[in-house]
Amino acid sequence: MNVQAAKTKCQNSIVLLLISFNPLSASLAQHQARFSYLRMKYLFFSWLAVFVGSWIVYVEYSSYTELCRGHDCKNSICDKYRKGIIDGSACSSLCEKDTLYLGKCFTAKPNSQVYSGSWGDLEGVIKCQMEEAPHYDLGSEMEPRKEAAAFNKPTKGTSVEKFREMILNHLKAKVGDQANLADLATQVLSITDANKDGHISLPEARSTWALLQLNEFLLALVLQDREHTPKLLGFCGDLYVMEKVPYSPLYGISLPWIIEVWIPAGLRRSMDQWFTPSWPHKAKISIGLLELVEDVFHGTFGSFLMCDVSATSFGYNDRHDLKVMDARYIVPEAVFQEGIRQQRCDVDEDCLYGADCLTSCDLTKHRCTPEVTRPNLAKACEALKDYILRGAPSDVREELEKQLYACIALKGSAEQMEIEHSLILNNLKTLLWKKISHTKDS
Repeated sequence: MNVQAAKTKCQNSIVLLLISFNPLSASLAQHQARFSYLRMKYLFFSWLAVFVGSWIVYVEYSSYTELCRGHDCKNSICDKYRKGIIDGSACSSLCEKDTLYLGKCFTAKPNSQVYSGSWGDLEGVIKCQMEEAPHYDLGSEMEPRKEAAAFNKPTKGTSVEKFREMILNHLKAKVGDQANLADLATQVLSITDANKDGHISLPEARSTWALLQLNEFLLALVLQDREHTPKLLGFCGDLYVMEKVPYSPLYGISLPWIIEVWIPAGLRRSMDQWFTPSWPHKAKISIGLLELVEDVFHGTFGSFLMCDVSATSFGYNDRHDLKVMDARYIVPEAVFQEGIRQQRCDVDEDCLYGADCLTSCDLTKHRCTPEVTRPNLAKACEALKDYILRGAPSDVREELEKQLYACIALKGSAEQMEIEHSLILNNLKTLLWKKISHTKDS
């Protein structure tokens, strides 16, 4: 009896003991469940981060490999050089001596390769057309039409005089019948003789002819005596090396696209002006842009239209002289008008070339009119407004702002309002020079 009672008492004690541990067991179970949930959450976000990161790397790598094809460009050019099809001052260094190196890729379009480069002690920018030369389609679109650069002109047996005639006719088609085209043709022939042996070979002539199809090369020739275009250092086929511009773009900061989409437009415009030179230096750079407008409007070799007047198209050197970084959209007015008048349209927006060259649509013919709605000067002033007004001295700010807004309001072609165009241009230049002329920045 006593044994049975003791046994029952012991069992009850064990039951009571287990019951007393139930809250602890429940607490442990809750902690385990919470830990499992946190671990699953951590693993989920870790995998999500890996997936998103991998996708971004893949997209960036795909974009880079699609855009940056400098190796293919070099191989193509050097293959033609070794076959004796083309020749130029940069060919030997690029293809034989390996002293012309392609550095960082800055390409924005696959058919126009842009790289930083070094050529011995010189730093430059290397541009290559990937066997495609911009050619204006006079049909349905004003965009450059891709056309293989076969380097088949001039043909074998062409004399120097015949080649000179080809150059003159080409320049006349590009810039109009100017009185001094013969001087420009002589300059082209001088560049063609790359090795300066007094003889122009067929490969040298073919390289020069290919380069003459490019707006940027043509503009560099036209403005070679001015300070606004980088100097041509050398060429091989339609690959050419230009002087490096140390500071570019004119203003603005580059941000990853994933950050860019979240920044309001007003704040973004303000951020673009954060890292700019002192105001006197900005004034000198701005005068350079105004002088460029002056040079391309009724210049020595005809008029040009500036169809992309954005900060990325310009830079400056250590002396704060403005330099054109991308002249692909600075086009001869005669070529623009011939092409745009063939463009079919339903609204004015169909008559846009580049970012800034807009004409109106003639709805009776459904064709674009040849005259641009805004002159080069108005577009330049709009690009400079925030840049030059930020930090402007109080004694010139009000007048400067007034002149800039009058400039931005200019409409029609420069020919239609030449007096007002010249007046505003001179007022702006005088206002800025007057403020900095007594300083070392001038």
